Amino acid sequence: MLCAASVPDGRAADRDVFTPEERAHWSLQPRSQASVPGFASAGDGAWLANPVDAFILARLQKADLQPAAQADRRTLIRRLSFNLRGLPPTPEEIIDFEGDRAPDAFERLVDRLLASPHYGEAWGQHWLDVVRYAESEGFEYDRHRAGAWRFRDYVIQSFNADKPYDQFAVEQIAGDELEPEDQNDHQGQVAAGFHRLGPVRRNAGNTDVAFSRNEVLTEMTDAVGATFLGLTVGCARCHDHMFDPIRQRDYYRLQAFLAATHERDIQLGDPEAVKRWNAENEVIQAEIKRLRDLIDDANSEEREKLAYELKAAQKRQPTPLPTISSVANDAARRAPIHVLERGQTENPKELVGPRTLGVLLTSSVAEYPADVESPKTLLARWLISPSHPLTARVFVNRLWHYQFGTGIVATPNDFGVNGSAPSHPQLLDYLANELVASEWSAKHIQRLIVTSSAFRQASSAERGARSAELDPDNRLLWHFARRRLSAEELRDSLLAVSGRLNVRFGGASIMPPVKKELVDLLYDPAQWQVTPEAREHDRRSVYLVAKRNLRLPFMEVFDQPDLQTSCSRRQSSTHAPQALEMLNGELAGELGAALGRRLESEVGSARDRQVERAFWLVDGRPPTAAERTLSLDFLRDQSLEEFSLAMLNVNAFLYVE
Repeated sequence: MLCAASVPDGRAADRDVFTPEERAHWSLQPRSQASVPGFASAGDGAWLANPVDAFILARLQKADLQPAAQADRRTLIRRLSFNLRGLPPTPEEIIDFEGDRAPDAFERLVDRLLASPHYGEAWGQHWLDVVRYAESEGFEYDRHRAGAWRFRDYVIQSFNADKPYDQFAVEQIAGDELEPEDQNDHQGQVAAGFHRLGPVRRNAGNTDVAFSRNEVLTEMTDAVGATFLGLTVGCARCHDHMFDPIRQRDYYRLQAFLAATHERDIQLGDPEAVKRWNAENEVIQAEIKRLRDLIDDANSEEREKLAYELKAAQKRQPTPLPTISSVANDAARRAPIHVLERGQTENPKELVGPRTLGVLLTSSVAEYPADVESPKTLLARWLISPSHPLTARVFVNRLWHYQFGTGIVATPNDFGVNGSAPSHPQLLDYLANELVASEWSAKHIQRLIVTSSAFRQASSAERGARSAELDPDNRLLWHFARRRLSAEELRDSLLAVSGRLNVRFGGASIMPPVKKELVDLLYDPAQWQVTPEAREHDRRSVYLVAKRNLRLPFMEVFDQPDLQTSCSRRQSSTHAPQALEMLNGELAGELGAALGRRLESEVGSARDRQVERAFWLVDGRPPTAAERTLSLDFLRDQSLEEFSLAMLNVNAFLYVE
């Protein structure tokens, strides 16, 4: 294994110097001013809906491939509806779009979906995946962070408002430094909750303060690297990065920007009420800690008695005050940052101060003083510089990834040597330049992507066998890639077509009912308090509580990430428990019954009309003659509830073409 002192081939012996070879990696180079390819053939020009298509077509023609035909309108509105708002189109929306023959019908549909408040809910979920958002800390206690949900609402609102991405980034990295003390809405403090999103070790009996603090700093530093730089900077924690030009010294210099950053829970309300609450809570928390410490040291008979006392004490905890889960700089607690041999706090080496990645500096640049004012703001301003080679590329690649299923760079969190090379490097730079030129507007880039002919291609294509042989992974985009709905999209779709979806926006997270045996697995079962109002259980999935040690079984079986690390790409597995969940699961059964009731309510008891409406709701089209006959035959022997459940299991409901 490569150790910190060794020097790989092509790496400078002076660790603050970078060779031309190290600086030459494509993602570290300045963005090119990519010119839009031109075409001599008038036929080629007919396919070009916007500049995106010119880059796609140029690569296809170079590989002797042709794009697929355009998908039909029903396919396009379903694709757009899921990709932009995470929900299926209603039958009425489909019929209206099919009947709208105006030349700009598709573009107006795009604008309407981008303006929907559901857009922020869908794209907010993507961002929450990347920043590993959760409302509990994981590990043994999995302590709940009151008010963490405010960060989720901040993200959703930011996407809906098309908040410029540079501002969005700065607020998350340095919002606590930028917000005036008299700010009423505390949005900067809420945004800075980004630094609180990772798992936190609060191990029973752990007295190593330096180790615990280093774990927190590591979480924060790695998250900034993955989220905004798209680099695996965490690989340089124990030694110089083995592949990318990131020195161990650079890693700790990045960490030094965060050295003064500490947890801060801001309680909202009358100062006297806050004071009384804190006094009451301090007493009960001391009792809870005493009992936990005793439990850790007890034998089995004593543990049972103490566990009963602990549960009783937990029930006496005062009702939480409205809280913002954030951070603040605390100069008195800012520890010096050392390079740590093998990442171990007991082996500190040289002292370092804040400085950005050396490979992106034109020359040897001095570190900032350790006590520099507003250190996170300095870091954020460096990241969102219009000339920064990574930030804009990384973000537009994320937007592309969630539209096409694969990014131009197929490894969205790794733009380094071990990451994927871009399939269309000039297109990536074109989009990144467009992002900056449009004042960092995500919706501008979204509109460019989804109004392209490339996006409007069918998922199956003529000459598919030859194309699949030449480009089996569809990296050149000769057709649109079919995909299964994500866990959240699937649950939300079940609620939508059954008529149960509660579209209320924002607010505290929802704890739906779960099986008792799952709750009993928690260190503190009192942490799972079911939201009392049943209608709230039908909110969109983004509003369900994000607890690290207890994922909802339906969400887990359909590949919801585990929330421990940044998830830049959802997995899409296929296994038997998914079919069992959809056929025999409690949620699917309940919502299948609800769909049956909806059919009776909307079209009455006539079986033929029920079949017609069911196909429109689930598949966005009328049934074929064969499907109609098969459905009516099924309903002669089976109930409407069973027919509705069967409809929710058709592939057309589970997949986006």
